[in-house]
Amino acid sequence: MGVTPGAVREYVAAGHSVLLETNAGAGIGATDDNYRKAGATILESAREVFASSDMIVKVKEPQPSEWSQLRENQILFTYLHLAPDPEQAKGLIKSGCTAIA
Repeated sequence: MGVTPGAVREYVAAGHSVLLETNAGAGIGATDDNYRKAGATILESAREVFASSDMIVKVKEPQPSEWSQLRENQILFTYLHLAPDPEQAKGLIKSGCTAIA
C-alpha cells in the first residue's frame, strides 16, 4: 500500500481527492472503512483508479497490464528499477506518463 489512512487524511485536509482500489490496505491491516473515514473514495478496481487519477502511487513497480493504463501527463510515483527491465522502461515511455522512482 502506497499510502496509510493517516496520509490520506493529510492529503484530503490539503484539498486533494484520494481514490483507492478496494482492499488496497489489506497488506498493512487497513480496511476500506479506515480509508473512507480518512476521506478516501474507494473504487472497485485498479482500472478505475488508473482511469480517474492524475497521480498513481504504488509500492510495487507497474506490471505490463498497467503500462497501457497509464496516460500522458499522469504522474506515477513508485518503485522503479528499469536497468534489468527494458520492456518496462519502453512501456512507461510509450504511456507518456511522468514516472518518479
